[in-house]
Amino acid sequence: MLKTFIACAAFALLAGTASAEPIVIDHVTLIDGTGRSPRPDMAVVVDHGRFTLVGPSILAQSVAGKRIDGRGRYLIPGLMDIHIHLAGFSRDKKDPTKWVVDRKAGEQALASFLYAGVTNVLDVGNIPENILPLRADERAGKILAPHIFATGNLVTYPGSHGTDIAVNVSSWPEAKAQLQAQFDSQHPDVQKITYDDEGWGSRPLIPILPKDLLQHIIEFYHDHGVRTTVHISNESRAREAIYSGVDTLAHTPIQGPVTEAFVKLAAAKQIPMASTMTIGDNYSRVHEHPEFLDQPLYVATMDPKERARLKKVAAEGGETALPNSPPLYRKSWRLWMKTQTPILEDNLRRINAAGGVIAAGTDTSNGASTQRELELLAEAGIPPLEIIKIVTFNGARFLGRQESMGSIEEGKMADAVLLGADPTANINNCKAILMVMKAGEIVDESRLPLAGGPRPRRVP
Repeated sequence: MLKTFIACAAFALLAGTASAEPIVIDHVTLIDGTGRSPRPDMAVVVDHGRFTLVGPSILAQSVAGKRIDGRGRYLIPGLMDIHIHLAGFSRDKKDPTKWVVDRKAGEQALASFLYAGVTNVLDVGNIPENILPLRADERAGKILAPHIFATGNLVTYPGSHGTDIAVNVSSWPEAKAQLQAQFDSQHPDVQKITYDDEGWGSRPLIPILPKDLLQHIIEFYHDHGVRTTVHISNESRAREAIYSGVDTLAHTPIQGPVTEAFVKLAAAKQIPMASTMTIGDNYSRVHEHPEFLDQPLYVATMDPKERARLKKVAAEGGETALPNSPPLYRKSWRLWMKTQTPILEDNLRRINAAGGVIAAGTDTSNGASTQRELELLAEAGIPPLEIIKIVTFNGARFLGRQESMGSIEEGKMADAVLLGADPTANINNCKAILMVMKAGEIVDESRLPLAGGPRPRRVP
């Protein structure tokens, strides 16, 4: 209990908002994240990092504390991105067998999420030296960042997808010692496993994790109280992962339209699936609409040099690759993903409409991308109110923490975003941010180490 109090106090200093008195947001239109219709003239009281009262404004008239006028404003839960790979690590140019950690880049990426209204992130594959110290410092209140959940090293079969940042296991029970060492040293919040070939979709599915070994890995982490998520890219592998006992899918199948049977399976099993459209959409978007890089969120959260580099990639067509330019921006890959993204959109729409659980994830490392994911969900034909549930409550379901976060309900973690426009009228209004609250503290944007440079504090 003492450690929790110290951590909260430390975060309060970073956030720049005293937590000694309750915060009362009254006369606000509440969109609580559960899928319920918006409720006007509501009051939300926050005390000691939790929502302690959620009801009609008349109920909060006598509550003492800092008051925020919510008239003409909209309160939603803090957004969640449940599929990121946090920036801040790269290959050593002198020795490619080694990794180099760039702590500043990691902190800037985390700041970008908070600035964009994202209060929770799940990193599903990284090097431990990058993500784990940041997770520890966030939980100790030493850095201003979203709640960080992480897998650390992912787990796979040698040569399969993500093999270079994975614990590579070949057989059972020999793998138990490797998994135990990973668990003991990294304490994953959710364990990521990859069940796909390296460079999925571009060559035969070999080598790939044997299905019986996948099941043993899932059972191992379940026996240690850890949820699992599996990288797949097609329906066949998704089915095998689901029937092997996985808790979530790190992607929704993209390599072809899913069958009606799979749609029904997704609804029946209630397996949360990450949306992850932005990663593929970015490849063609950079070439066809590079002006998106001049939107306020990108200007604030991206290094000006990186924005200029991407514009140059677009101008040169991507075929004459710039030094260190990712091959994914070249013509072949961008055409491939431009074909796949509409298929993924339709799969997501159908699964969601049938009652399946879609959660928002980007497969990127920037908060502006989370907002782009919402645009793509709307483009897929999903109504804004449903999208808000996807990026809040369903994210908590993905983490297995829906009882304590993900919606604005009494007793839950006080993560919230105050908006100046109605997000149910247009999902882009989720960018009209007046205030971000994490664990009951109002974020001071002027203290965020944003890659685009300092920004003034928002005043609700």
